[in-house]
Amino acid sequence: MSSSTDGTAAAEVHDGRDLEDRLWPVEEHLADILGKIRPLEPIELQLLDAQGCVLVEDITAPAALPPFDNSSMDGYAVRVADVEGATEEFPAVLTVVGDVAAGGGEPPVVGPGEAARIMTGAPLPPGAEAVVPVEWTDGGTGGGPATAMTGPGGDSGEVRVHRPAGARAHVRARGSDVTAGDLVLRAGTVLGPAQIGLLAAIGRPTVTVRPRPRVVVMSTGSELVPPGERLGPGLIHDSNSFVLTACARDAGALAYRVGAVGDEPETLRAALEDQLVRADAVVTSGGVSVGAYDVVKETLSGLTAEEGSVAFRRLAMQPGKPQGFGRIGPDRTPLFALPGNPVSSYVSFELFVRPALRALMGLEPVDRRTVRAVCTDGIESSPKGRRQYLRGRHDPATGRVTTVGGAGSHLVKALAEANALIVVPEDTTGVEPGAELDVVLLD
Repeated sequence: MSSSTDGTAAAEVHDGRDLEDRLWPVEEHLADILGKIRPLEPIELQLLDAQGCVLVEDITAPAALPPFDNSSMDGYAVRVADVEGATEEFPAVLTVVGDVAAGGGEPPVVGPGEAARIMTGAPLPPGAEAVVPVEWTDGGTGGGPATAMTGPGGDSGEVRVHRPAGARAHVRARGSDVTAGDLVLRAGTVLGPAQIGLLAAIGRPTVTVRPRPRVVVMSTGSELVPPGERLGPGLIHDSNSFVLTACARDAGALAYRVGAVGDEPETLRAALEDQLVRADAVVTSGGVSVGAYDVVKETLSGLTAEEGSVAFRRLAMQPGKPQGFGRIGPDRTPLFALPGNPVSSYVSFELFVRPALRALMGLEPVDRRTVRAVCTDGIESSPKGRRQYLRGRHDPATGRVTTVGGAGSHLVKALAEANALIVVPEDTTGVEPGAELDVVLLD
């Protein structure tokens, strides 16, 4: 990324400055972002590497699951007629003809008056029609009801059965979960632990998915120092890169925190050039307003046509008025330039970056639910012409929401206590207690 410009880039910068003269509606800015996002190309991954990714193919079962009739209990495989009417006082006495273990060899045939010890998951042996749990028997000991299977040596002799069993009792039938050819997972499914387990169970070692996007997160500001380091005069701890990295991971991305970059254009350019090789998206915070040291805006407004372009805008919202979005580098990697105040950057991520990351994964962009709720404490003032997003605590049991903290975009404690964003419309300057408002749920 060189610092030179050409005529095309100059025109793009001029257009971007013209666009700054108006306030962009939230929906228009989001639509512009999503219009420039394309889902990542599918790749084939090993099952555990595919966790959190989105399927791009329908998955059908190649065979039945379970593949054979098997026992759901430790006990004895029997014929129904042989245990009919059995009680503890008058047990059915059967000859034990062998063991059937899960993954064992050829099972014995169970004939009239016979039983086979069987373990959970083992195939139902030929001739058997049901399984009686070991607790319904004496376990081959000749005593009272057993509490567990005995060790080696219990695969012969006699067993006393104290209760009857109906046909197919405690037997998991072949294909009772999945039959061959069944559609088991649809394209568009996000692969969680249960889905990974199902794929393994039907014998799939790999799967074709859209990968989780790789997101590089960096804060800007020479005043930022990492947590754990001592603060000097005028310095603060960098929290934005941590919260935004956590946000990206929560959205399903693979996020890499770079940390804070100083207020020098050359430093920012070098950091971006270094990080683009591993990024499907870049998120910066700070340096996008009208200050003398707004390094992100200064640096990215001067890109050449070959380097890409980033548009900086003012949005009709509070917090989060200054925003930047564009595509940079040889692969035109999406870049989100968010404001530096902690609440502003968090709200901006939820409204714009999270939907874009989902779009990269091939998912529906907006997944946060919006509900109507009664605002119990009211809102004294809201800026006319700008949509306000206030931190709130929503109670789903009562359908009520209360504000948490004030409107200040630096109040991170209030953000940590909130589970929702209260939305005050652009044309509303105040809200009476008990009025209904839209609420964006954050969990």
